[in-house]
Amino acid sequence: MINVHEAKTHFSRLLEEAHAGKEIILAKAGVPYARLMPLAPSETVRKPGRIPEIDDAGFFDPLPDVELAAWDVE
Repeated sequence: MINVHEAKTHFSRLLEEAHAGKEIILAKAGVPYARLMPLAPSETVRKPGRIPEIDDAGFFDPLPDVELAAWDVE
């Protein structure tokens, strides 16, 4: 158990310890107050290039009047 003042002083070291798998209990006035622990590994992995290619044949063509009217805010 580590008191809040000591945790503020050594926060970077405590983060490294938590990241390495250690669970750290923070105390306020000697009473357990919070827990610093590692996060579970993310199950989603970002993969570059997941956005489909844009067919640019008509990408820059003007929008139809119906579409433009939907964006008209008064």
